[in-house]
Amino acid sequence: MKAEAMLFGGVAVFFGGAAMFYGFWSHWDPAGTAALVVAFCMGALVSFYCSVQYVRHGARAQDRTDAEVADRVGPLDFFPPHSGWPVVTALGFALAATGVVFGLWLFLIGFGILARGVLGMVFQYVHRGEREG
Repeated sequence: MKAEAMLFGGVAVFFGGAAMFYGFWSHWDPAGTAALVVAFCMGALVSFYCSVQYVRHGARAQDRTDAEVADRVGPLDFFPPHSGWPVVTALGFALAATGVVFGLWLFLIGFGILARGVLGMVFQYVHRGEREG
């Protein structure tokens, strides 16, 4: 993740410099300066996360210049084969967004369905890998 950390670090430095120059030239316009500062913070956060993961897990095959294709052979990760929770989450979001227009009662119903869909996606494979005794 070293390359990703450097990439997002460069993005953060760019937006930080742009925020300083924009703020100075616009006489500290609050909207534009705040947007650029938030962009800087997001780039810095992703760069920090990638740096921590690099320190924690070490260099990957993608980070080494002497790596071969065979160094990264094997399963990448677990990808679920099918799930109904994204449909529930989308329905909840649609109802909550419609509830913003038509009333609080519909928003609350949609928010409840949305919360259940998100929790379903997060915890659907929480027991994956455990052996039944």
